[in-house]
Amino acid sequence: MQEQSIGSQSMRSDIYLLLATLLRDVPSAELCSFLAELEFEANGTEMAKAWQAISATAQNAQADSLADEYQELFIGIGRGEVVPFASWHLTGSLMEKPLADIRDDLSRLGLERDEQVREPEDHISALCETMAYLCEQSGDENADEQTQQAFFNRHIAPWFGKLVSQIRQAPHAQFYLAVAQLLDAFLSLEQVAMTQAPNSRKNRYRIEVKNLTDKAEQ
Repeated sequence: MQEQSIGSQSMRSDIYLLLATLLRDVPSAELCSFLAELEFEANGTEMAKAWQAISATAQNAQADSLADEYQELFIGIGRGEVVPFASWHLTGSLMEKPLADIRDDLSRLGLERDEQVREPEDHISALCETMAYLCEQSGDENADEQTQQAFFNRHIAPWFGKLVSQIRQAPHAQFYLAVAQLLDAFLSLEQVAMTQAPNSRKNRYRIEVKNLTDKAEQ
C-alpha cells in the first residue's frame, strides 16, 4: 500500500473499521499479527504514539488472555467493566433516546442494522462502521463531509471520551489500554476536524501508516 495521510477518506475509513473490529469482538490471531507488523511514521504525535502502543501490545498478545480480557471488559456477568453504548454514557441507562436518535439518522441515510448483529446501533463499533461507510461515499465532497460532520458531532463526540476513560479505569484492561489510546487519539483529531468547515479540512492532520489496509477487518 502506498503511504497516505489519514486525512484521506480511505485512510480514515480503514481506521474506523479497525476500531470497529477491535471493539466488536476478540481480536483474531491474524489481526494481532497484522497490528504487530504495522509500519508507521514515529513523529512524536499522539497518533504515532498510539500506533506504537497498539503494535507493541499486539506483539505480546496471547489468544486466551485476549479472550478473557474481552469477556471481563465487555461482557462480564450481567455487565462488563466497560459499557460501549452511547445511551449508557449519555443517560445512565441502555436503550434510551440516544439510540432512537441514531436509528432515525441511520434511517435517513438508508442504513439499518444487520439482522445477525446482536448489539443495538449505539454500540461504538456500529458508530465507527457508519463513519467508515460515510467516508467511503462518493459524490459531492463537501456534502459528504457535512454528513460525516453532523453524524460524528451528534452521535460520537458527546461521549467517546467517557468510553475511553472507562476502558482506562477497567481493572482487567491490558491490550485494550492500547485500543483506548488509539480510539482517543484518532477521535480527538476527528473532533477538532469536525469543528471546521469542509473546505478547510484538506490537510487537517497527518500520519503515515504504510501497511494499514482493509485486511484489518478480517
